[in-house]
Amino acid sequence: MEDLFAAPRSENELPEFSVSEISFEIKRFIETAFSRVRVKGEIFGAKRADSGHWYLTLKDDNAALSAVIWRGTAAKLTIKPEDGLEVIATGKITTFAGKSSYQLVIESMEVAGAGALLKLLEERKKAFAAEGLFDASHKKALPFLPETIGVVTSASGAVIRDIIHRVRDRFPSHILLIPTPVQGEGAAEKIAQAIKDFNRLDEISDYPKPDVLIVARGGGSLEDLWPFNEECVIRAVYNSEIPVISAVGHETDTMLIDYAADKRAPTPTGAAEFAVPVKTELQTSINNLEARLKNGMLRYFTEKQNVLSGLARGIPNLMQILQEASQKFDDRIERLNQAVKNFLRDKARQIELCGLKPFYIHNVIDKKQESLSHLQLRLSSVSIEAVLKRGFAWVKDGGGQTVYSSVAAHQAKTLEIRFADGCFKVGNEQPPIQIKKIKKKECPDDDEKQISLFDF
Repeated sequence: MEDLFAAPRSENELPEFSVSEISFEIKRFIETAFSRVRVKGEIFGAKRADSGHWYLTLKDDNAALSAVIWRGTAAKLTIKPEDGLEVIATGKITTFAGKSSYQLVIESMEVAGAGALLKLLEERKKAFAAEGLFDASHKKALPFLPETIGVVTSASGAVIRDIIHRVRDRFPSHILLIPTPVQGEGAAEKIAQAIKDFNRLDEISDYPKPDVLIVARGGGSLEDLWPFNEECVIRAVYNSEIPVISAVGHETDTMLIDYAADKRAPTPTGAAEFAVPVKTELQTSINNLEARLKNGMLRYFTEKQNVLSGLARGIPNLMQILQEASQKFDDRIERLNQAVKNFLRDKARQIELCGLKPFYIHNVIDKKQESLSHLQLRLSSVSIEAVLKRGFAWVKDGGGQTVYSSVAAHQAKTLEIRFADGCFKVGNEQPPIQIKKIKKKECPDDDEKQISLFDF
């Protein structure tokens, strides 16, 4: 194929090319001319595809360049692509014939300068603080004497050995380690997952949940420590039910995890010192407290004994008080015995007198009999038989109810009239009569009123 970039010919002499041929020549030319380049720019629109590849754009004030990071390369990067981060990307320029576009295939990437990372760090710090992820009110107190300590760090290196040795020297405790990478691609996600796993360790394993967590790594550059500034790690620490001690980098290094943790240690060794007290110091403190307690109790009982001795001097002779009370008791017993004897003697005398005068009892019986006879006579005089014998009659209707008026007598169908010597029934066929009401002034004199049946 003729070179497309040869000297121009006349219009009639220009050769024809297919689209594929043109695309291939452009691709060959660009990849040859830009097979290895370093591009400085600010990341914009970074996103990770399900395949694991990263797609982003590098831009400056005047232009933008599409870029891609293949999955294998992304796993080796020391920093995670993030919008707003200024980087220097090394790779090659290639074309994408399907869209007539070109892009940078990134093979390595580094931060353009510490200032860019510090700027991003400050922006994240303000955003997380505004959300309340660093609030002091949310921080939990560390346990005084944890039985189990969980550690999130690399399984190799000096960090885990320093923590183990320091805990063993101060107060031996159980240590559980979930080994995680502490730098590079995917480190932040694995650190966050380890914190979550520790919080549900009793659910997913036979191990007990730790009483405190230590998230630690040794010193390094800001890029090396960057996983501890990632959002997933900060939120995992914030949501942890177990108190978290952060020990990342040297004492002068301050990562965002330090603000979210319940306690920040300057070094991993310092984290172990925060986690457990010194056993010998505790024993000394307990011995001192025990001695103070014994001395205090001794002084207390000595003072109480002195007070009791002083009070005892004011108490009279108890034996004398008991003897006086015993003497009074004997006197009361003697008087009681004498009173019982006098009472029995009086009652015996009364019984004797009653035996000498039997007519006294008969007299009482005669009086009671006379009173009873009198009451019987009064009761007999007011009985129905006695009233009927005086000339009165008892009138009842067919239902056996007493008839008290002439109106009731005319209304009854049958009447039963009882006299002293017998009774008989009569039918009542008389028509109802009009009863003339007697006015008050027509009432007969008291002499003409009917005598009460119960007058006698």
